[in-house]
Amino acid sequence: MAEENLYDKFHEEIKQFYCLGTIIQLTAYGHMSKAALNRAQERLNEIDDKMSAFKNYSEISKLNKSAGKAYEKVTSDTYFVIKKALEYSKLSEGNFDPTIRPLVNLWNIGKENFRIPSESEIQEKLKLVNYKDIFVNEEKSEIMLKKEGQKLDVGGIAKGYAADEVVKILKEYHIQSGLINLGGNVFAFKKKLNNENWNIGIQNPFDIRGQCVGVVSVSNKSVVTSGNYERYSEIHGKKFQHIIDAKNGYPTETNVVSATIISDKSIVGDGLSTGVYIMGAEEGIKLINTIAKVEAIFITKDKKVYITSGIKDKFKLTSPDFSYI
Repeated sequence: MAEENLYDKFHEEIKQFYCLGTIIQLTAYGHMSKAALNRAQERLNEIDDKMSAFKNYSEISKLNKSAGKAYEKVTSDTYFVIKKALEYSKLSEGNFDPTIRPLVNLWNIGKENFRIPSESEIQEKLKLVNYKDIFVNEEKSEIMLKKEGQKLDVGGIAKGYAADEVVKILKEYHIQSGLINLGGNVFAFKKKLNNENWNIGIQNPFDIRGQCVGVVSVSNKSVVTSGNYERYSEIHGKKFQHIIDAKNGYPTETNVVSATIISDKSIVGDGLSTGVYIMGAEEGIKLINTIAKVEAIFITKDKKVYITSGIKDKFKLTSPDFSYI
């Protein structure tokens, strides 16, 4: 059957809206695609209402207000995400840390009120950053931060969870094919209608949005990238990128400019991408090689591309400016 006829057979529905602090783009092919994407939008709004650090009624905001004082009961969604955040914090040896927010607020990188804080300010905020200070009462699904002034921010992993929840909905509505894009967190749902894999472009970190280093060919996979090229501030020609190192309190300085994780679950990609970005290409590759069914693509400052062995036949380098290590 010709490809255009395939697309005629299954109704195409496209939805674009703002949620989770980013632009969401959902595409679905199926007889119930409109209903599926309406439900997906509702579900994403539910997750945002629970986990946004910017909504004062969210469960995360309530936890932050109770820091150092009391446990807060949370819903199963928030509890699951916090537990996963702790898991990936431990796995990355603290390079990913959901208590980083006091330092992020201190620097305000990418915002008009950006400034370089003093060493004493940084040291003071560093005392509030430690994922081991997140206390969990498993029996009651309660969470508490150890010290007053500590702030939890699950923005670095909640989008992954949200993408996985959309996948569940697409399955429930018997969607034939689809693409989930939560501000760069991409999930290729099943294959395209012509039974080919989806081709997901890996952004060239040195070029304008939409220019790619290469293409990864996937189906039923999540593709998540952490990088330093979209949010940064600049003073006297020096760039300060937005990913803060939880160990020293300063913007991360590493040989990596972007780290992409390919995995079955988007929460896995979200949980790993920031940590391995901070760790650097060599250490990051070592960690990824210990985790089953997870692959990675690292791009370094000198335009070298590191890839894990399991993705070699799925990734094609398309830019002549880059070369494999």
